[in-house]
Amino acid sequence: MKPTSWLAIIPFIGMFAGPILHNSVTPFILGMPFILGWITIWVFLTSAIMAVLYWFDPVRLTDKEDAR
Repeated sequence: MKPTSWLAIIPFIGMFAGPILHNSVTPFILGMPFILGWITIWVFLTSAIMAVLYWFDPVRLTDKEDAR
C-alpha cells in the first residue's frame, strides 16, 4: 500500500472514534448535539482528505503526462 493511501484510514477512525469515546448530547457543536456535529465535521474533513489523496495520486500524474 502506498504511503499516501494510509491517509484514507483517517476518516474511518475519526468517524467512529468520536461517538464511541464521547456519547453525550450536552456539548454542542454549531448548535448541534455533539454526535451530529462530530459526524458533520468528519464528512467535510473526509472530502478534503480524499481531495488531497487525488491530488498526490501517482496514477493520476502519470496519466496526465501520457496524455501530452
